[in-house]
Order: sequence, then structure tokens, then C-alpha cells
Amino acid sequence: MTTLDIAFSTCPNDTFIFHAMLHDAIDTGNLRFIPHMHDVEDLNKKAFSKTFDVSKLSFYAYLKLRQNYEILDAGSALGYGCGPLLVGRSADLSLPEAKIAVPGEYTTAHLLLKLWRPEIRNVEITRFDNILEKVQIGKYDAGLIIHEGRFIYPEYDCVEIVDLGKWWESETGLPIPLGCIAVRKDRPAIDLKNDIESVLRNSVQYALENRHASREFVKLHAQEMDDRVIDGHIDLYVNNFTVSLGETGEKAIQALEEMARWKKIL
Repeated sequence: MTTLDIAFSTCPNDTFIFHAMLHDAIDTGNLRFIPHMHDVEDLNKKAFSKTFDVSKLSFYAYLKLRQNYEILDAGSALGYGCGPLLVGRSADLSLPEAKIAVPGEYTTAHLLLKLWRPEIRNVEITRFDNILEKVQIGKYDAGLIIHEGRFIYPEYDCVEIVDLGKWWESETGLPIPLGCIAVRKDRPAIDLKNDIESVLRNSVQYALENRHASREFVKLHAQEMDDRVIDGHIDLYVNNFTVSLGETGEKAIQALEEMARWKKIL
């Protein structure tokens, strides 16, 4: 039996897909997983120190850490119509001067913002679940929101400035690559990559076929308790690309890397 530390976020799409493999709902073979849950930016930062054997990473972080991590074909968050939103109390802003909250230096949301408007400089790193409230009270002129935030921002008197997912799709015609599951390239994790990938894919498929089996686990860690918000979140970020990246998913990751290198961000 091999024990591996596996890290992922507390967001519904992650707890949804990892539930089965952590709660004996599927056969994990000779693998045992010890879960660690953190905010996605915390996971990105910990990955630079190679803290966990297997970890959720923003694709921006993954592209910076390719020498240390290898992506799994299962478990990624890609899709259409699911990108981060830039919101504010008003859509009429001078963006180069605006003070903008972003949910993490190494998040894909931050990378997309830099790709969309390189002239934006006045950004401040803020936990994703604090952004809307701080935009509402005027600490920031705008905020880049991810996860559940895209479903509830009107409750904070915010309006959409730009949907960076739509922008990405109009530029590339590809799904937006947001987050992935990656395994460290050192042993023993890399030697078990295929086994880990198989277990994770089975866990994703179990979740999709038994949608309410994980609900208690999901709600235990979710920011929003409303079942409609949770279901909307899962529907948006868990899809066929989560089962397998496929050719289209791989093209999307390649396009993100090429654009970031072309604009000298990587």
C-alpha cells in the first residue's frame, strides 16, 4: 500500500470529483490518499516547494512549474462559458488606473487579465471569497471573481465589466483551461501516475453518475450553501474535459502557453 498526499481546493467542483476516491466509493487499488484542502492560490504557492505528491494547480502555476510537475489527463477544469469575470460597482472605469482585486498571483484568472489588458498594473492579491465584499464597500474599484462568485456578484451591487472566458473563446475558439491536477515528477508519485490517473477518472465518473452521493461532503466545505449555486458551480466546471482532456483540451493548454510566451508573461 502506497500513501500519497493529495491536495485540492474546497470548491464544489473539487470536493465533488474527489469524494468517491476518499470515501471508499470506488476501488483505489494499492493507493491510499491523505487529503489536504486549501484555497487554490495557497495550493499554487505550496507547489513551488513541492509540498504535496498530487495537487490541484491553476494552469498559470502549472506552466511555471512544468519542470517539477506532470499534468494528469483526468480532473482538470476546462470549459466554455466558465471563465473569470471582472466586475465592479460601475462598468465605466479607466482600467489602467483602477485598483483591482485578483484572487491570486498564480491563478489563471490573473494570467487572463494580463493577456487581455497588459496595461493593468494596479492589482492587489486578495482571497477569492473576500473580493466581492471589498468591491462593494469601495476598497477596490473592481474585482476578478472566480468559483461561486460568478453566480452571486449581483447581490453585492456589482456589474460585469468583462467575461474573460468569452474573450478567450473569441480569441481562440477553444475552451478555457482554468485548473488541473498534477503529480510531482519525483518518486514515488511519478511512477504511480497512471494508477493515480485511473483512480481519479473513476472518481469523476462515479460523481457524475451519482450526483448526490457527495452532497454532504461538498456542503461541508462550500462557501455557498444554496443547492442551486452548488449545482450550477459543478455543472460549469465538471464536464467531459474533467474525465479526459482529449485533443481539444490539450490544444487549449498549448494555446494558453503560447499566448503567455508571446506576450512575455512566461
